[in-house]
Amino acid sequence: MKLKETFFYIIFVFYQVAIANAQEINDVTTPLHLMQPDYPHAYGAPEINDIEQVLSRIYTYLDQVTPAQLVDKISEEAITDFSVIDQNSIMKQGDFRLNSYEWGVTYAGMLLAAEQTGDEKYTDYATGRLTFLAKALYAFVQLEKQSPDASYSLKRSLHPHALDDCGAICAAMIKAEKAGKAESLDWIIENYIDYISNKEFRLEDGTLARNRPQPNSIWLDDLFMSVPALAQMGSYSGETKYFDDAVNQVLQFSKRMFNYDKGLYMHGWVQAMNEHPQFHWARANGWAVMTMVELLEVLPQDYAGRDQVLDLLRRHIRGLANYQDGTGFWHQLIDRNDTYLETSATAIYTYSIARAINRGYVDAKVYGPMVCLAWHAVASQVNEKGQVEGTCVGTGMGFDPAFYYYRPINVFAAHGYGPVLLAGAEMIELVRIHDICINDSAAILYNTQNP
Repeated sequence: MKLKETFFYIIFVFYQVAIANAQEINDVTTPLHLMQPDYPHAYGAPEINDIEQVLSRIYTYLDQVTPAQLVDKISEEAITDFSVIDQNSIMKQGDFRLNSYEWGVTYAGMLLAAEQTGDEKYTDYATGRLTFLAKALYAFVQLEKQSPDASYSLKRSLHPHALDDCGAICAAMIKAEKAGKAESLDWIIENYIDYISNKEFRLEDGTLARNRPQPNSIWLDDLFMSVPALAQMGSYSGETKYFDDAVNQVLQFSKRMFNYDKGLYMHGWVQAMNEHPQFHWARANGWAVMTMVELLEVLPQDYAGRDQVLDLLRRHIRGLANYQDGTGFWHQLIDRNDTYLETSATAIYTYSIARAINRGYVDAKVYGPMVCLAWHAVASQVNEKGQVEGTCVGTGMGFDPAFYYYRPINVFAAHGYGPVLLAGAEMIELVRIHDICINDSAAILYNTQNP
């Protein structure tokens, strides 16, 4: 049925319902198939203006609660002259840490929000704080030259001990540099890439790993803590060794951790285990699917291994689609629907699947409706203050179900903010290039070039 015909049919239905008001509503008096379902969230086409309002609420909240300032921890006075910093110089406390990996995702989300909305406040947030961080860290470099054994609060940001300390921040810094939106970041980018490429622990085949909670453990999270930075560096520097490492990480992680039957990744893999318990933790699967879309974004079309990465992405998206809850969310353990519905993972999937649709990796007609449903679910978790609700706190690797079932949720779990910004920004693009219509009560996507 064409859209015009559908419109007049709906008017006719409303007329019939009005006539039937004084009658008993039944299958004869009323077209029951057009009755409105009691959805828990909005349904159908997201409105760009509504998406932008969600993004703006988050921005306003974060801008207020994440000061970019050094203070003296004793006097609490602001430090404006970085040449006088010492061991008592600390970041002014806010609700979140500006140098965390979660905030690396937030900076990337702000940059994409600026690109899609045209509002430079998002750019200013990301580049202002990234530049502040780089200048503050450089000041601590000078402090170390004077006092090599100095201890200070930002030391792990200058001398990473894990991929968490540098990978996501590095990727965001390179994006800001490539966009010409930041300055003085190259030296710290080089420092972070050196850690990822040369200092992080690896297995014998080069797979990035950790020695916790057991020796030779692979964390699915580490795909995102490394590969996007490597991929961005390959694009930024023109050196293919970074692309090679990025592709190899995806393939080597997947060889050990991807369940082809379910289309899902396990959270952790330990070399010494004869069996590998499969807990399909939602956010870790989010890091994996986002890693692949981030890699494909900059990997040359004919690059070795690209087809394999794209195949894994498509298989993973299909696997995720099979487990989406009717509310639009995904569960904390994806394949266990008695675990709670979790926001950050749902937001990451929304961004990643929307990006895959927008880049033509997967079919919009197949995956567009479910990603619209997912966005509505995510948007419902952004409260009036701009906080993201329903996000699981930081989570290590576990090998029993209770560990994942009972992880707390908190509005100060920083993992939720960047993914929601990314999801909203990418949904704006999806809405722009597709007609999203209600046809026979269902959300259907049509390409704007072929409605």
